[in-house]
Amino acid sequence: MAARKPKVIVTRKLPDSVEVRMRELFDTELNETDEPMSRKALIDAVGRCDVLASTITDRIDAGLIAKAGEKLKLIANFGAGVDHIDVPVANAAGIIVTNTPGVLTEDTADLTMTLMMATLRRVVEGANMVQAGEFTGWAPTAMLGRRITGKRLGIIGMGRIGTAVARRAKAFGLQIHYHNRKPVSPRVSEELEATYWDSLDQMLARMDIISVHSPHTPATFHLLSGRRLKLLQPHAIVINTARGGIIDEPALADLLASGAIAGVGLDVFELEPRINPKLLKLPNAVLLPHMGSATVEARVDMGEKVIINIKTWMDGHKPPDRVLPQML
Repeated sequence: MAARKPKVIVTRKLPDSVEVRMRELFDTELNETDEPMSRKALIDAVGRCDVLASTITDRIDAGLIAKAGEKLKLIANFGAGVDHIDVPVANAAGIIVTNTPGVLTEDTADLTMTLMMATLRRVVEGANMVQAGEFTGWAPTAMLGRRITGKRLGIIGMGRIGTAVARRAKAFGLQIHYHNRKPVSPRVSEELEATYWDSLDQMLARMDIISVHSPHTPATFHLLSGRRLKLLQPHAIVINTARGGIIDEPALADLLASGAIAGVGLDVFELEPRINPKLLKLPNAVLLPHMGSATVEARVDMGEKVIINIKTWMDGHKPPDRVLPQML
């Protein structure tokens, strides 16, 4: 790598401290407006930068990668998920892709528990009632929700975040069940007193709460299909802080509206930022604006990982958070 500073184009606004540091280290071009880049702007960016510091709002597909100039050698993604990047095509073109794993775990797990409790206890419904001036006083049967302690939690995807959720959930007195490509280590299984289900269908039919933590890949698209959602018991709730496309959102909305399931807590949506209109009308749908990792600490940590990946590459070494096609 030449001694010159690499040209880095950042596609969205990042925390001030991160942007200041990037400007010190690199020839950095920032997105001052924080508006998602248009396709035309992305084509222009990949045609003239050494590093694209991308985010989830950028669709970096084969067509865009084909427009990349000879300079582009690194896509340093600000975020753990890379389903918006065609990693195999980038890899074949000699472009390294990195992400920011690990730093989102605790915050996303916290929000998962928040959604779980808010959905079971009808917190948003209650808050809306008070704000609308409809609270007329306590009553024995008013705003009845469900107790969290003792419930069976079925976790789909027992990676970093799924395991962090399980640890929190166990402290709340939930029974931990999970479906994963393979069982967790005996040590973790014993710590969490977790039950492994090889069959997702069988687990779904027996749980009180389902929490989704799988990566979004072609194999997990609509993993919770309409057929599988119908396996849930009427009192069950579904929580999703992973990716919207893992759940068949129209089927989920239909089942919720019909009373076939009791509630949902969603931080992500299949056609984000668009949301199924049925979900928006249902009082038992707790809907958040993709804020699972939205803490000051997480965003700064993510930015620091992006910087480390770029700096390591710039110094001629392998970035620590490289994403390879076989990892997907």
